Amino acid sequence: MGTVGRRDFLEICAVAFSATLLGTVLRLNRKAAVAAAGDRRTAVLRPPAALPEKEFLERCIGCKQCAEVCPNGCIKFGGPSNTPYLKAREQPCILCMKCTQVCPSGALQAVASDSSEDIQKSVRMGTAEVDKNICNSYNGYACGACVQACPFEGTALKALTWERPVVDPEYCVGCGLCEKACIVYPQAIRVIPATVQS
Repeated sequence: MGTVGRRDFLEICAVAFSATLLGTVLRLNRKAAVAAAGDRRTAVLRPPAALPEKEFLERCIGCKQCAEVCPNGCIKFGGPSNTPYLKAREQPCILCMKCTQVCPSGALQAVASDSSEDIQKSVRMGTAEVDKNICNSYNGYACGACVQACPFEGTALKALTWERPVVDPEYCVGCGLCEKACIVYPQAIRVIPATVQS
């Protein structure tokens, strides 16, 4: 086995240094990407008519009255602040607005009625987004399950040819009924919580 010359040694050191530097840059880029995406992955869907997140956390007293009155059983409690949240894929909001009527702290603002107009004016839980890469209707198989599940079909969620869903953020309230109805796994339509968007 021969000895390594000075030139070879320097080349090996340069390659090792470059690899270390590249690894560090990739790690930092990955951390930055995770930090940027972290909000989306850790954000929670709040019950309807919740105040903006900071105010909501300051006002919510964790009394659980919203969960107790919810006929759909979709409001859960947890997280560091033990506050209400929903998981649309498991159990979406049916927009009955009962939770907004019992909130004693004002963390959930009372909605005048359960009419479509009042709900669309007062509720912004989030906005649905369609992943066209995995949505059946954008890939040759007409579906339309999400559009049919939407309580505001024709405004919040419209169907194009082959039942391709198109979300109108102006009307989508983020109830998650479309996400629950999606037959694709992972779901091709997801509600991005308002806590990320604000």
